[in-house]
Amino acid sequence: MIRTQIQLPEPLYREVQRVARQQDWSIAEVLRRGAEAVARAYPASDRQMAPVWRLPPPLDTQLLITDPGALRDFMREEYDVRS
Repeated sequence: MIRTQIQLPEPLYREVQRVARQQDWSIAEVLRRGAEAVARAYPASDRQMAPVWRLPPPLDTQLLITDPGALRDFMREEYDVRS
């Protein structure tokens, strides 16, 4: 087992103490069981299946300029005007 130290807000600590007394467990046992419940609620396979960001598809539109040379000239003109 690994030993660790945590900080709890006072109200939560009192609730942990109450559960420990009612169940006749140690505070450590209450926290271990709580950690196990959280680990079950978030299984490892969910994290592995997180969606991977992908580039969105292009907009469904048509270029007014279809000639690559004309498009290049148009872009240069736009850049020169804005600079």
